[in-house]
Amino acid sequence: MVALDFFCGAGGLTRGFLNMGIEVRAGIDLNASCKRTYETNNRPARFIPGDLSVLRGSDIAPLVDDIPRDELIFMGCAPCQPFSKQRREVNRDGGTLLERFGRLVDEFRPGYVIIENVPGIAKVRGNSTYKRFLKRLTNAGYKFADGKLDAKWFGVPQTRNRWVVIACRDIEPSLPEQTHGTGTTPFVTVRDAIRSYPRIRAGEQSVVVPNHRAAQISETNLQRLAVTPPDGGGRLNWPDELVLDCHRKYEGHSDVYGRMRWDAPAPTLTCKCFSISNGRYGHPEQNRAISLREAAKLQSFPDNYVFYGESQACIGAQIGNAVPVKMGEALARKILQLKRQAR
Repeated sequence: MVALDFFCGAGGLTRGFLNMGIEVRAGIDLNASCKRTYETNNRPARFIPGDLSVLRGSDIAPLVDDIPRDELIFMGCAPCQPFSKQRREVNRDGGTLLERFGRLVDEFRPGYVIIENVPGIAKVRGNSTYKRFLKRLTNAGYKFADGKLDAKWFGVPQTRNRWVVIACRDIEPSLPEQTHGTGTTPFVTVRDAIRSYPRIRAGEQSVVVPNHRAAQISETNLQRLAVTPPDGGGRLNWPDELVLDCHRKYEGHSDVYGRMRWDAPAPTLTCKCFSISNGRYGHPEQNRAISLREAAKLQSFPDNYVFYGESQACIGAQIGNAVPVKMGEALARKILQLKRQAR
């Protein structure tokens, strides 16, 4: 089987499919800063910088013309901002891109289609982009299964709820079955994932472990971390003189400046997962934010998957926006299962 990974980013979904023995011909993404990371870690897959809003079928055809359509997989993880918790759909960027992805599916009729996004994609009211996408699949003869999956169900050391669609024509599809959790294999925890990395201070880079680099932190924030209890403490534990003015009469967003818990999956990582002021991204016991390498491991990237970028923010975005590798493996495993059942 052969796949194309649309909106591939740094390649988490590609890596998951490669790990399961599925060839990925190329990843396509507008963000050219992902190219070196993607290609270095996923050879021989190519990175094709391209805007799907203007990409034509003739641009894709040379990549797949030799592949029988029932052996072809189109994977699309459009940017999630248009389907955020505000339940509003911005009919540009991600909204339009999902429509364009649907038109490519209609044109090429791959045997299998996967999309992955935030759960909010299914909650937009009215004749939304998502509902139109499902109608397009049905009109093209596809059957589909859709629903919310949590990455921690599949061995990812992180709580990360995503909305997934799997579509095919030859058989009634289903979503991957949970492999980790109550009554099965235990969830993978922060401790399982990052306990073996060498200690570093805020602002330091390990000379041994690639990407094991922690963000610089101000002296005041170091004082705040010093009085934040280990293993899950947060800003509500600070003495009055260290409380930010904006938090004095506001108890929301209590996770910001908090530490992760050792023996639980990490909270959902974002593109700012290296910053303590953007979520519960403090190391469980060291006075720093989690490093880029630790963030990558919490996304289930292996240690030899090296990220490249001009800045910490660039690499953080590559990591935080990625599909976790082990979630990609679960999706690939399901596609292989459906393929066997269809024979």
